[in-house]
Amino acid sequence: MSKKILAYGEAMVEFNQSIENPRYYLEGFGGDTSNFCIAAARQGADTGYVSAVGDDHFGKSLQALWRTEKVDTTHVGVMPGVASGVYVVTHDDDGHHFNYLRTGSAASRYTTAQLPLQAIADAKVLHLSGISLAISESACDAGLAAMAHARKSGTLTSLDTNLRLRLWPLERARAKMAEAFALCDICLPSWEDVSALTGLDDRDAIVDKLLAYGIKLVAFKLGKEGCYVATPTERRLVAPHVVDALDATGAGDCFGGAFIAQIVEGKDPFTAARYANVAAAISTTGYGAVAPIPLADQVNTVVSRLG
Repeated sequence: MSKKILAYGEAMVEFNQSIENPRYYLEGFGGDTSNFCIAAARQGADTGYVSAVGDDHFGKSLQALWRTEKVDTTHVGVMPGVASGVYVVTHDDDGHHFNYLRTGSAASRYTTAQLPLQAIADAKVLHLSGISLAISESACDAGLAAMAHARKSGTLTSLDTNLRLRLWPLERARAKMAEAFALCDICLPSWEDVSALTGLDDRDAIVDKLLAYGIKLVAFKLGKEGCYVATPTERRLVAPHVVDALDATGAGDCFGGAFIAQIVEGKDPFTAARYANVAAAISTTGYGAVAPIPLADQVNTVVSRLG
């Protein structure tokens, strides 16, 4: 079986307002599953992205990014006459604000018929997120169909809960995420997301509910508190790596990519979580979702030093 990690979802081009000159915006990149894929690739994993972009400047920029990061784009479709997703980050005294221009984007028009079924069957892991399912009904149907096909084919499925209530109402999110949980092997929840989805506020009660779906491994991201790793037989809090953080944008995606890359390499989940905690911490010491994601050598140097 291939060791390839496939991720499905939407990547976007970012325009981040300059604090020094508010009339200028710096072009960058975002999109949780794309960030995940790049993080896994920087750890040395064989990765590929499943999505669609427009035949526009932004779509070409995203494809160039993936080529640079050694993320396979064979299964990224190009839709003529359709826009790629864009978001704008503005800053004021109340902090930073995200403004999305993604309605009708190429990725949101993705359908089940476009799924690369053989590639999914041949992959080691298929990764999605709550956002992958929230951007449109057709993208949601395709994501769930991809998970079902992966399950049928023996491919592991990984799911980050990433809940964005600007994209879908909580009632629909709960229903569709419950379907996804039932098809999930590895779950990467964050506290606010999964407490809203489950209605629970106790860590072990949440883990119990997730494992009851048949999920085999939960890596509960707790930010500065580290990560709570649970299997049906064992649970451990994995300590964080403490740094002077500048920007936590994309840190959870970095954790996920590093964690799954380690799992594919055959590491036990607690070792994988320790490594991923370090990778995510390092990613917060720079600005943006992609640029500060560390390479494997950087992470291994810190892990070795920690002993």
